[in-house]
Amino acid sequence: MAPVPTHPESSGPLAWAATVFPRQEPPGPVYLDHNATTPVDPRVTEAMLPYLTTHFGNPSSAHPYADRPRRALATARARVAALVGAHPPEIVFTASGSEANLLALRGALLASGARAPHVITQVTEHPAVLETCRALERLHGVRVTTLPVDGDGLVDPATLRTALRAVPDVTLVSVMAANNETGALQPIAELTALAREYGALTHCDAAQAVGKVPVDVRELGVDLLTVVGHKMYAPKGVAALYVRDGVTLEPVTYGGGQERGLRSGTENVALAVALGAAADLAAEALADGEPTRLAALRDGLHRRLADELPGRTRLNGPAERRLPNTLNLGVDGIPGHALLAAAPGIAASTGSACHSGAHTPSPVLTAMGLDRRRALEAVRLSLGRWSTAAQIETAATALVEAARP
Repeated sequence: MAPVPTHPESSGPLAWAATVFPRQEPPGPVYLDHNATTPVDPRVTEAMLPYLTTHFGNPSSAHPYADRPRRALATARARVAALVGAHPPEIVFTASGSEANLLALRGALLASGARAPHVITQVTEHPAVLETCRALERLHGVRVTTLPVDGDGLVDPATLRTALRAVPDVTLVSVMAANNETGALQPIAELTALAREYGALTHCDAAQAVGKVPVDVRELGVDLLTVVGHKMYAPKGVAALYVRDGVTLEPVTYGGGQERGLRSGTENVALAVALGAAADLAAEALADGEPTRLAALRDGLHRRLADELPGRTRLNGPAERRLPNTLNLGVDGIPGHALLAAAPGIAASTGSACHSGAHTPSPVLTAMGLDRRRALEAVRLSLGRWSTAAQIETAATALVEAARP
């Protein structure tokens, strides 16, 4: 990557971004929805552009036009691998996190050879995992066990042990690293160690965690791990699955044998390059203390809201064991959608879904034991690379004013 200039008011490789990429400055709203998607880092755009224009060749071709794309693909694979502590051949590029999850779950369960393979997951997983499990149950006779969570949204390892004892032939355990709504960080290493005791493979959807907190597949002990580009400042439409060497999967796409034969089809070199560049920048951010900076801004926002709305704010999810950028809370007496509607200067998410004008509470918050009223009051405020102290003050003021009678 090219050297990155620094901003005179701060230091580190990412401090310049707020001035050269002021996407969140007025007149637009303050963007606090980074868990939904992130803006594309301009350095990522710059890295991928040559592979949309000059270096357009098919990396599988046998002539000079393939040389640069083939080398770029290898470099991108190595960069993604380095971010998560893997070896480059263990990285398989996909078009989305949902596809990566499908490859992991369907691939492991169908390749197991078991007549009725069994998967254990947990109730607050992303729909990409839960719906895949339901489809496998319906179409392939896969047995599914769904674990409960506690009031913080965390899986108790003892609950997993009980499930493993009850069904000793479990093929796969799939538990996400971080929840997209509350930021809750699951005890993946402990869960993986338990699964290994019983001979089960482990998959971890780390879409929200990779790039926000350190993730190392060897330390976690996982066999399969999902990485998603648009959650870490790459474009939408690119993701990757870590597949530990020695793990056999049924392919998600059949054909010419690209991506270790697991996902055939001519590779999208430009998007792979973008993911590789984003992985490099994420590694820099982690080393530069970006999680600490974001946690300080997040906690400052929480304190301001708690101070100016005394006794009315309720944190949803764990206070400590969560992503540094994520604040999920409710304000007593006002539904989340109404709060955000009254604060148009903020772009954020609620903990509810609206169907034909009726709001339904988040299944994640409901699974954590929140009653309907409190679940409907939830808002998710998720910070990112270009979030500044000034923006957080603006957001806090807007929310306080919106919540006051």
